[in-house]
Amino acid sequence: MFVRWLLPLICALSAEADIFPLDSISNVSTYYFNYFYCNIWEGECQPHQDDATQQVPVADLWPGFPQDYTSLLHQWYCSLGQCCESGDCRITNNITGLAKDLQTKLHGQHLVQSVVLKAIQGFINNPESNKPLTLSFHGWTGTGKNFVARIIADNLYRDGVKSECVRLFIAPFHFPHARLLDTYKGQLREAIRDLVLRCPQTLFIFDEAEKLHPGLIDAIKPYMDHYDNVDGVSYRRAIFIFLSNIGGATINDVALDFWHSGQNREDIGMEDLEHRLRAETLETQGGFAQSELMADHLIDFFVPFLPLEYRHVKLCARDAYTARGLEADEATLDEVAKAMLYVPKEERLFSAQGCKSIPQRINFFLP
Repeated sequence: MFVRWLLPLICALSAEADIFPLDSISNVSTYYFNYFYCNIWEGECQPHQDDATQQVPVADLWPGFPQDYTSLLHQWYCSLGQCCESGDCRITNNITGLAKDLQTKLHGQHLVQSVVLKAIQGFINNPESNKPLTLSFHGWTGTGKNFVARIIADNLYRDGVKSECVRLFIAPFHFPHARLLDTYKGQLREAIRDLVLRCPQTLFIFDEAEKLHPGLIDAIKPYMDHYDNVDGVSYRRAIFIFLSNIGGATINDVALDFWHSGQNREDIGMEDLEHRLRAETLETQGGFAQSELMADHLIDFFVPFLPLEYRHVKLCARDAYTARGLEADEATLDEVAKAMLYVPKEERLFSAQGCKSIPQRINFFLP
């Protein structure tokens, strides 16, 4: 069926060759030929040639090309499921899904839900942003920093954290030796530049960011600054997210003070925490404090992750059971939550590990 349809089109293109300039459709022809060759005829493809997620050529790029043939080819291509409104199927920018996931999957983090959604939505909706978006997540382990980074990736990109538009760097894993700093600088610059060149919107996640060498942060600081371009490449559509335990104790102290004063944790505002996080980040030993990233105020939001209470741990346990297709009654959820360690010693208010070990711990309570 496909051959019967394609041959007349090729003949038609040959007949029309003297009507429109061939160079005007060279890129388009290459794109579709690559797709046919790699995915239908299963030829030996060059790197990235078999990537059907590349931006699909649109009709207005085909000057002089007969509209009937343009529409026919485009409709057939879309019938294969390779078309999308954004023009780049790797990028979904599902803000509605992001809002829903933050609201339903993230527990006990009203500040994160509000700040992250507004920051991401504002950035996505402003194609003329004068700099990349840079977020710094702070809080104890298990409070949801990595989880939220994954939620962002899942809703902005079709393949989530596995997308070729997303890169995750873990400081002690990717950059373990201080003596290799110069090598790491070159590798990191090259990795960021390469990704930005291949994707119109990129996401970079730096886990355990407090362990990054200050020289390494300064090496990529120009990519987060207010430049039109760096060496001919624009980084203004990139998102940088740093995950750090810095400020965890300060966040917990504020949450505890609110509890002692009888106030709801939901009454904690950004004004109660963000300036403290900024100050503590500057004072703490590590890459952030000594880097120009802080001195030049290039971090757009310091996002505090509050410590999780008993009720939040129960919700995490419920989600862990649901993820396995199981239902758990209240008694079982209580057993899971009670098995966690809570601090401070007197109040036993906050889970020392947040929800981090919950998916593994429920194994103990399975029949």
